[in-house]
Amino acid sequence: MGINIKRYILLLIAIMASTSSHAMDVKLSQVALTHVDTEINISNTDAFQLINVYIDTQKISGTTDEFGGLDLKLKFDHTGRKNLRIVGSDLDSKDYYLRVIPGWVSIAPPLLAIFIALILRNVIPALIAGIWLGATALISFTPMGIFQGLLDGFQVYVVKALSNEDHAAIILFSMMIGGMVGIITRNGGMNSIVMLLVSRAKTAIGGQVSVWLMGLMIFFDDYSNTLVVGNTARPLTDHLKISREKLAYIVDSTAAPVVCIALITTWIGYEVGLIDQALKGIPELTEPAYTVFLHSIPYSFYPILAIIFVFTVARTGKDMGPMYHAEVRARKGQVSPVNTMDMPAIQGDNLEAKAGVKMRAMNAFIPIIVLIFSLLVGLYATGEGDTMTDIIGSANSYTAMLWASLLGAMTAAIMTISQKILTTHETVDAWFGGVRAMLFAMIVLILAWALSDISMALNTADYLVSILADSLPAEMVPVTVFILSAITAFTTGTSWGTLGILMPLVVPLCWAVMQVNGVADAEHMHILYSAIACNLAGAVWGDHCSPISDTTVLSSMASGCDHIEHVRTQMPYALLVGMVAISIGTIPGAYGLPPIISIIVGAIILIAVLGYFGRRADQ
Repeated sequence: MGINIKRYILLLIAIMASTSSHAMDVKLSQVALTHVDTEINISNTDAFQLINVYIDTQKISGTTDEFGGLDLKLKFDHTGRKNLRIVGSDLDSKDYYLRVIPGWVSIAPPLLAIFIALILRNVIPALIAGIWLGATALISFTPMGIFQGLLDGFQVYVVKALSNEDHAAIILFSMMIGGMVGIITRNGGMNSIVMLLVSRAKTAIGGQVSVWLMGLMIFFDDYSNTLVVGNTARPLTDHLKISREKLAYIVDSTAAPVVCIALITTWIGYEVGLIDQALKGIPELTEPAYTVFLHSIPYSFYPILAIIFVFTVARTGKDMGPMYHAEVRARKGQVSPVNTMDMPAIQGDNLEAKAGVKMRAMNAFIPIIVLIFSLLVGLYATGEGDTMTDIIGSANSYTAMLWASLLGAMTAAIMTISQKILTTHETVDAWFGGVRAMLFAMIVLILAWALSDISMALNTADYLVSILADSLPAEMVPVTVFILSAITAFTTGTSWGTLGILMPLVVPLCWAVMQVNGVADAEHMHILYSAIACNLAGAVWGDHCSPISDTTVLSSMASGCDHIEHVRTQMPYALLVGMVAISIGTIPGAYGLPPIISIIVGAIILIAVLGYFGRRADQ
């Protein structure tokens, strides 16, 4: 009896082993682009097994690694439907079909969204149009495909963006921040802080410099920086007749640049992780990823010059282009932009202090301190490592943001109710008023995330790499990476997504070009450092110019500024700084010019341009 049981068990194990060894998993893109490599990822099969891929009449073969995995690359010259059969053994084969579309189609959805946003001056229909076009491109350009694309754009990609755990954390954090601001505005605390700040910052120049300094102080997270500084500084800048566009510009152009070059931020773990993964594929490079990141910081010319230029604009009080006209309007008493169309904007300034309440600065100051302190503690608690840099870099910023916003809002509510400034019902109404002010921005943010997912499905970044990164001299790799990252961030609306998409491509691409040109040595490592820095700097630059960027949306929301007006007034400044960063920093730096010289010369040029072309709104 015992022998029979053993036989049955051995037979069962043998059957399970034989079936599992052939349970081949295949991961294939939804579409392929002409003249762009398309990957086929094969896993969960036998080690060192020959895999044959039949494409119509062609055949491609490869052997799996010791883990039973294999990555194959295909490239198609013509559009159309391609039939694929993947054969792992006589017992296991799978059939697929793959649509091949022109490469330019992959950049059409984000470009359409940007074009419509700038024409209609309304980002909602623009994003919906981009999502619709992208979802259609993933199905087919037939009447049925167009209709199905409309449905999938909402049911698949918008739902996916909303159900993402990290996205939900950002939405909840933003709404809780808005709710806290609603309470501390209604209880009179915010007005009291404004009065204290007004006593020190008595001019528009003083107010702008104060906002800039606040942005530098919250250097550890860009989302927190944007939301806290924008919401806190808005009453001050309104009092000093500084335009909402100027506030949004200072907030937006300080937050990400500061965070991406500081040594202890929530970006560090993400960046270093991407760099480390990319370096693992290059046996010749043994330098630790964090050391490579530190070496790349001096070559982050755009973030550094952006911070300097924001201070120059704030300190001199001079402006150019659309920003000058916005400041002139604000000095006349109209701080918010006048919309030519009756459309919803990202505004949150409808709440006012309750009549007759006693103004106490601590009723706003303490909740804000609790928010910031809780965020720092949350980052420390969720991180790991031996040094503060390691701990903050590996922290779960989304968890910390949720904890901080909840504690900040609860502190504001408890203080307000316990002092009998507002009743429980009035406090909840004040909180909801602040949350409601965030609703429009959250809709924009969700749609922007959906469009970003579609761009990834369409392999937009791979197409951009294929058309920009061929036949490069080594010294031109950094500027090419900068432009590529900027275009990717501009068209997808996410700097984090751009880093995640391009960093695995940038590092091996740069090293391969250096090897081809015979400069893959210690003397020319600055080229690799600059290319890594340009991936991040270009992504931030593209974000600053993009109307579908998440951080740009958040800056508009926190500052109470119409979103399209923020983009329209910020873009000339971002373009100016970007051009100086490329021409004075990135290109000369790749040829060996010390970064400090580029930064000094670039700063002098920016100051000179503003001094010559800029005008003060109050003159």
